[in-house]
Amino acid sequence: MKQILQNMGSGETYLVSAPSPQAKSGSLLIHSVSSLVSVGTERMLVEFGQANILQKARKQPDKVKMVLDKVKSDGLATTIDAVKSKLDQPLPLGYCNVGRVAEVGRGVDGFAKGDRVVSNGPHADVVRVPKNLSAKIPSNVTDEEATFAVLGSIGLQGVRLANPSLGECFVVTGVGLIGLMTVQLLIANGCRVLAIDYDESKLKLAQLFGAEICNPGKGEDVINTGVAFSRGMGVDGVIITASTASNDPVSQAAKMSRKRGRIILVGVVGLELSRADFYEKELSFQVSCSYGPGRYEADYEEKGNDYPIGFVRWTEQRNFEAILELLSSGKLDVKPLVSHRYNFNDALDGYATLTNDKSALGIILQYPEVGPEELTNTQLELKPYISSGSCAPVVGFVGAGNYASRVLIPAFKEAGAQLHTLSTFGGVNSVVHGEKNDFHKASTDTDAMLKDHEINTIAVVTQHNSHARFVSQALSEGKNVFVEKPLAINVEQLEEVKKAYASQLEEGKGARVMVGFNRRFAPQVQKMKELVSAVSEPKSFIMTMNAGSIPADHWTQDNEVGGGRIIGEACHLVDLMRYLAGSEIVSVQARRMGDSDAVMVKEDKAAIILGFADGSFGTVHYYANGAASFPKERVEIFTAGKTLQLDNFRKLKGFGWKGFTKMNLWQQDKGQKACAKAFLDAVSEGKPAPILAEEIFEVAQVSIDIAEQLRAQ
Repeated sequence: MKQILQNMGSGETYLVSAPSPQAKSGSLLIHSVSSLVSVGTERMLVEFGQANILQKARKQPDKVKMVLDKVKSDGLATTIDAVKSKLDQPLPLGYCNVGRVAEVGRGVDGFAKGDRVVSNGPHADVVRVPKNLSAKIPSNVTDEEATFAVLGSIGLQGVRLANPSLGECFVVTGVGLIGLMTVQLLIANGCRVLAIDYDESKLKLAQLFGAEICNPGKGEDVINTGVAFSRGMGVDGVIITASTASNDPVSQAAKMSRKRGRIILVGVVGLELSRADFYEKELSFQVSCSYGPGRYEADYEEKGNDYPIGFVRWTEQRNFEAILELLSSGKLDVKPLVSHRYNFNDALDGYATLTNDKSALGIILQYPEVGPEELTNTQLELKPYISSGSCAPVVGFVGAGNYASRVLIPAFKEAGAQLHTLSTFGGVNSVVHGEKNDFHKASTDTDAMLKDHEINTIAVVTQHNSHARFVSQALSEGKNVFVEKPLAINVEQLEEVKKAYASQLEEGKGARVMVGFNRRFAPQVQKMKELVSAVSEPKSFIMTMNAGSIPADHWTQDNEVGGGRIIGEACHLVDLMRYLAGSEIVSVQARRMGDSDAVMVKEDKAAIILGFADGSFGTVHYYANGAASFPKERVEIFTAGKTLQLDNFRKLKGFGWKGFTKMNLWQQDKGQKACAKAFLDAVSEGKPAPILAEEIFEVAQVSIDIAEQLRAQ
């Protein structure tokens, strides 16, 4: 498989070869035939990537504030590493794809192998797309015409929000690809249309489609032209499809509109609104969201749950279908919109045109035919494999998201692991991060990797609901397993892992299992452990995690996918307290925030009291409603007239300890590197895992118990 990527850090646009994705439940695997470059969106992304760091900051002031808050809490060096890693994540370009169905995933109906389909798949010769983001193409619509369906749906959604009626007069500001299709859609609705743009060639196309035109670049007055166009009454509506930082499009739209006119923003413009312009006319202003209802909704897009047509007539998929019908009937003409065509293998020439030729309009990428071997090409060798010896940890990674690529993979590499195979669902991340970290292979076939006899150790860094399955599979193959928390998100999954672990021990395989509870390996925590271990009295713990708010629909909040934030993140503090107490957890009490209309998620605002067999006890405060500038984690221990206080794994203070007052670090260290090294050393030296399996199972069970208590309240 080949795919076009954009590096947002360096600004490089490049074509990468990667293993092909595999069809999964609810999706289609598609062989691409052609795709359309979205000139406005993709030019903006490429130019952003090519900008220097100061220019990037000016374009995203909200992100700058987040960075400054992180500097205050985590330190400069940690923040710089995080920002660099974020910018280095490869961004797939493109979302206007046409191809033929090569494979239909489980649970997908209405599609068959060989169907011609349009989808929002990226620029790649093989794409995997959820069924609700695909639509079949009518027989009389060409592949090239169909590539405009997704962009056309963006304009169509704006038109639907404007709700035009027969005989009304509308203005379209900015007549690029979406604007020119919006002009035609409004005319098809029986409206008179005025097109506004600085590009005379685009205005001539709008005129060809039946619009009147206005070019402010030639000194024409936009507002007066709009009022005259409306025959002095003010236009009924304005659809803004322009891309500019200027506030003028919205201001001009308000001034040329009639009383109670409608303004719909489809593009990206400045939004410093004048209250007077809107107040006196009681204007409506609405921002249109992409292709329509369902966009960015995980239940619709990822899980394939459609909205009933009686309640949501026009979903994004049905908007795709509507545009295809308009193309089929001839009411939407996109042939004049094609300005350039490139073979996919020469796609980078197309992107040079995109950045250098501002008059470029519809850039079509045409794909060479690919054989059936492309579907089965699920592994790609990145470098030769040379064995380091029978005792060396040879590691296969499952997952290469932000945490895996930024923290865990580099930590394993630095600790001396021989990195064999990196497996991801899509394939691109496995190549990008596999090459960067000297992996032997990139893969999309995790099952094959788990069975590979050259690999003796597996690291699992995927979505939480898949952890237990991969851990159990790896253990059954006799592999050592390092899994990023949590081990399991429910009791059934935990029992599955425990059973797999016990079975491989009975078979004499002796594989290790370890959860990435890195905090116990942090240098300051090691110092705390040293100090409190010399005290025989029970300890009192207070641990606070200022976790920060994330949306209620984020996958980590989904109990079936992420397991919720207590199981998925607060487990770190459960393990840390268990480690510092050095005693079994014997009691659990939990209380969440009470019901309130203002608080959508209660489970991530909770207090947890743990009791230990030696008489120690502690409270975990997990809060998602605190200030971002406050330290994210604080650990306090009270015992025998002494106190320890650790702030954000940077500043440790001691009160009442003979010979110890403080231990501060220049850079935050949560123990990730030491954790990876301890595990790999155990593998290479044939020793037990640094955290006993029984303790890992205990913490997993306690975390699940806490979540169940909170959900029952």
